[in-house]
Amino acid sequence: MDAWYRVVSPRKEVREGRSFDPDEFAIHLEQVLAKTAPEDYRDPSKFFSRTHFTEALTEQCTIVLRRLSGQTTNAPPVLSLVTQFGGGKTHTLTALYHLIQNPAESAKDAGVQRVLGEAGLKKIPGGRVAVFVGNAWDPQKGRETPWLDVARQLAGDVGAKALGPKTVNTTPGTEALGRLFQAAGGRVLLLFDEVLDFVNRHRDMADAFYSFIRNISGAMTGTTHSAGVVSLPRSREEMTDFDQVWQDRITKVVRRVAKDLVANEAAEISEVVRRRLFEGIGKESARKAVARAYADWCFERGARLPSEWTAANSASSEKRARELLRERFEACYPFHPATLTVFQRKWQPLRHYQRTRGTLAMFAQWISWVFQESHRQLQREPLITLGSAPLHLSDFRTVILGQLGDDRLEAAILSDVVGENSHARALDAGAKGPLRDIHRRVGTAIFFESSGGMTEKLAHLPEVRFALGGPDLDTASIDNAAVALQRRAFFLRKAGTDGFRFGPQPTLRKVVSDRRASLDAEPGGQVDREMQGLIRTEFEKGAVLPLRFFPKDSAAVPDSPRLTLVVMPPEVEWEADGDLREQLLTWTRQRGDNDRLYPGAIVWCVRRGGRGLQDKVEQWLAWTKVKKEIDEGILPGEFEPSERANLSAEISNAREEARDEVWADYRYVILLDRKRDDEDAGERQDSPEGPEGTEYLRVIDLGAGHASSGETLTARVVTALKSEGCMNEMIGAGYLERHWPPAHRESGAWPLQGLRQSFVNGVLTRLRDPDAVLKAQIARFVANGELGLASGQKPDGSYERVWFKDAVGEEEVSFEPDVYLLAKEKAAALKEPEPAPAPIDEGGEVAPGEEERAGELEGTGAGEAVTGVVRMHVRGEIPPELWNRLGHRLIPKLRSGEQLSLAIDASFDIPSGDVANARRDIQQALADLGIADRVSVESS
Repeated sequence: MDAWYRVVSPRKEVREGRSFDPDEFAIHLEQVLAKTAPEDYRDPSKFFSRTHFTEALTEQCTIVLRRLSGQTTNAPPVLSLVTQFGGGKTHTLTALYHLIQNPAESAKDAGVQRVLGEAGLKKIPGGRVAVFVGNAWDPQKGRETPWLDVARQLAGDVGAKALGPKTVNTTPGTEALGRLFQAAGGRVLLLFDEVLDFVNRHRDMADAFYSFIRNISGAMTGTTHSAGVVSLPRSREEMTDFDQVWQDRITKVVRRVAKDLVANEAAEISEVVRRRLFEGIGKESARKAVARAYADWCFERGARLPSEWTAANSASSEKRARELLRERFEACYPFHPATLTVFQRKWQPLRHYQRTRGTLAMFAQWISWVFQESHRQLQREPLITLGSAPLHLSDFRTVILGQLGDDRLEAAILSDVVGENSHARALDAGAKGPLRDIHRRVGTAIFFESSGGMTEKLAHLPEVRFALGGPDLDTASIDNAAVALQRRAFFLRKAGTDGFRFGPQPTLRKVVSDRRASLDAEPGGQVDREMQGLIRTEFEKGAVLPLRFFPKDSAAVPDSPRLTLVVMPPEVEWEADGDLREQLLTWTRQRGDNDRLYPGAIVWCVRRGGRGLQDKVEQWLAWTKVKKEIDEGILPGEFEPSERANLSAEISNAREEARDEVWADYRYVILLDRKRDDEDAGERQDSPEGPEGTEYLRVIDLGAGHASSGETLTARVVTALKSEGCMNEMIGAGYLERHWPPAHRESGAWPLQGLRQSFVNGVLTRLRDPDAVLKAQIARFVANGELGLASGQKPDGSYERVWFKDAVGEEEVSFEPDVYLLAKEKAAALKEPEPAPAPIDEGGEVAPGEEERAGELEGTGAGEAVTGVVRMHVRGEIPPELWNRLGHRLIPKLRSGEQLSLAIDASFDIPSGDVANARRDIQQALADLGIADRVSVESS
């Protein structure tokens, strides 16, 4: 289907943007009479070419023409007018003026010929016309009163003379008016416009004018070829008490036959607008194609649209109902029916709404904007829908707000629908195709369907679906857009089950936004504290790894063999090519000024960029603050009961959104990896004591997360590490055999110190607690005969002790240079049977060769019965190179006794400038051992 602007042809003044002022669509009858009105109004041919004879206008003209031709049946002498859309009171009076004043020119119009046919006349009856416009009339010499003015229009000086010499100061009676009609030829048409305005401006003449109108009604009754038409324009909402009194008085006199000239059919409204704004509406085939497509779409979704458009009544089949809807779409083309009827359905109660000129001015600017070349590509609609209204144009909003009568809506429209930073624009970012600008279009349709919130009218979802939906846009997208916009908007409210109302009164969300702006968002402020607290809470829930939060420098991150998750502060954002990568690599390698022993045990968690988390936390805090103010009764303003009732739910939702944002934001896991320089059959070739190759950081993207996923944040990190092959809970003997360093393959002995280092520096897989896992697993491997264990290497390559297929206590598995993991073959070769104990003969004598050994035991208490408990003390200096072996060699022997106590008394000299770092390192070590509260660190 072609876009409507490729089919229809707007009038030149519309295309050029010269029809934006509502006054340009206002007819001033006194200017038509004086020949000073625009040519479109003063020239009968041009006037009727732009006039659509609605049912009401046709009826009014028919009555007047029949009356002037002498037919009195159903043709009262005096009529009153009530405003209608597109052919209002002044337009009707102007049509009557041209018909009688310019019958020959008027009769050339096809519409006028149809009126004559309705009246049963072959030609327009002639006659004299007099016009009185109350808001323009002022006394002049020779026309000191309204009746003198009317008399001179009808018959000049003769007419004035016919009223009598006293009519300058006295209202003419019915006889005098009868003489006037005869002097004018016996066939007259009196047109009175804005009579109430005259009474209001000339209150000293009000009673006399009332008598004049009353006497005209009486005089007209006695004629057969004359008629009078009086308009009573203003609604009661605009009237003062004075106006209402005179409105009632005049109405009782002149309203013999009252015809409400309201165009009830969308087809009539469309024709009125099309006549005024378009030169032509294009090919019939284009109109029919669009009408068929839209009507079929409506019937396929009839249950979701207003029933008045799609329901087939009992008198017609569905086929006929479908045909009627197609005809309606075609009659309204290029407008969507909802676009035309919304003003009749929703805007009529508005006291400032000008049904004709205001709406025409709106459509003129609307159409002109779309026709501008720079905007054609943005509007591809086959019909002019409510969603395409250019509310973003200041001049257009001025016209709209003038019709609504509330300038406060300017801020509301800009905030929610069309402003540069509006909620609709934010929601529409990135949308393409049929969904382009969907939130703006939905917001605009709701604005019109709820009459800007100026009445109790609501924009119901079925109405919005009908107004915007079509073959390229389904109802579900419209529903989703309406809900999404309402949830973010400041002036759009949900009403009832399926209604929305747009209005000037801000919602609680606007108050929340204001409170949010007042929050302390500076570093270390309220928002920062709450954000860090929320992050801590989420990571600490069910934590399966040790945590460190928000380090300010590398010294704040412990150097521990246990796998530790370090959560970076929220202000630190990951950038693949930023300086953070180098900083984290340095912090991984070093703690303060010292190299780390366990760089592979650190896992960094860094949030993605953006303000998402801060925004969500600010929103949560703002809702909490608003609830507190409402509870304390200090928040001004009026709010819907439903808004107040939902406060707790809003706070809960805001907090859940903030939690979800923590999960979504902290998605980057960063850890040390090593880029090998050489490989052998795909196996790692790093030396455990000093891995060859280049250290670099590996980045794992956890992807989108959700707080309700059923796992914890730390478990999510562990799962990712395992899936990426960076971590295991356990290791098998086969894993160690596959990754046996080439440097130790020939010897078959892998120093446990180097083995352990490979698990904590990023060469081998990470273990949650490498010391505990390795001790337990190696003890099991040795006992099962999968690997061996040895200690105390001798110069000849043998060992002081070898374990293979032996039960080994975990305390014997010490990560020292002189303790080795043996390959299975190596351990089997080294393992020799223990020498048998010396035999003792049956007489209890010592076997040969044992005498010396027995003598050596003399004096030591060997063989003596234990008669008490002896407190043993081990004293002496231990070389620093053996300190690491105390925990594995000596202390297990000491624990064979009871009530073992062990203290430390160490002292050393250090430069004064290094005291603070040394104290911090020692305290960290004591903390890692869990004895920081038992051992003091002092300096003197």
